[in-house]
Amino acid sequence: MIKVGIYGYGNLGRGVELALRQNPDMQGVGVFTRRDPKTVATCGLPVYSAEEALTMQDKIDVMILCGGSATDLPKQTPFLAEYFNVVDSFDTHAKIPQHAQAVGEVAEKFGKTAIISAGWDPGMFSLARLYSGAILPEGQDYTFWGKGVSQGHSDAIRRIEGVADARQYTIPMAEAMQAARSGENPTLTTGEKHERECFVVAKEGADLAKIEETIKNMPNYFADYKTTVHFISQEELNTQHAGLPHGGVVIRSGATGAGKEHKHVIEYSLKLDSNAEFTASVLVACARAVQRMNKEGAIGCKTLFDVPPSYLSAKPREELLKTLL
Repeated sequence: MIKVGIYGYGNLGRGVELALRQNPDMQGVGVFTRRDPKTVATCGLPVYSAEEALTMQDKIDVMILCGGSATDLPKQTPFLAEYFNVVDSFDTHAKIPQHAQAVGEVAEKFGKTAIISAGWDPGMFSLARLYSGAILPEGQDYTFWGKGVSQGHSDAIRRIEGVADARQYTIPMAEAMQAARSGENPTLTTGEKHERECFVVAKEGADLAKIEETIKNMPNYFADYKTTVHFISQEELNTQHAGLPHGGVVIRSGATGAGKEHKHVIEYSLKLDSNAEFTASVLVACARAVQRMNKEGAIGCKTLFDVPPSYLSAKPREELLKTLL
């Protein structure tokens, strides 16, 4: 039985608690929070203060970190890797090498194993890109996200003056996906691959035209995309846009043959009702792998690129060979 701690309890932490219930070889030990433990309602696990985690090293095999990538995980993962085997979902792609180095230095020093940047992108989509690129070295990758809620873009809209609440959906362009699947390796800009749809609740008396203009011209978020803005009521937002669906597609278009005359397309797709719960499920599978790798002496910082696929599964190797291979 692998004993798991949950560090942080938002949507992702709750998803980890629920995912542990579906894995009979794993047991949740408790939730660790920076909030007052008395104010945190879980689905059954006991709640402790974050400081108490360090007193429970002998009770926890793997700590799953459920904080944010902007400010939490860059500090928390290296810190906790001194005391536990850890798994996180750090998803700031450009900073992954830096994060890996920081975590790896601590984990190696103290004999721990860490898997970072686990989830679906980075994570499962990363594996899809690696496998397909290795098989079709002459080719091109295309990654499409959505249709789904972008929490970062939604937050950016909520910071605009006059906005009370908002949800932003990233939507892949059908024409671009068709072009990627054609096998012709087209060159596609970011604006050609996705569009953005915004549902905004404005404060009473707010200038709607100014809000829409600010959204559509926001650099790094909306300026390079076809963007549609809808103004709706808070009630409509709460009832029709309360969930966090997401997903996407990774496509590899490549060619083989002496003259590259034979075209091939590899595709991996996800359609998720709950972004958080799916990401949590990946983290739990990685917790199993990190425990197995640590027992074998594979210490330091790892990613899904470094994990033997069978280590993610609760099934014995003999059963995997018989039923899946």
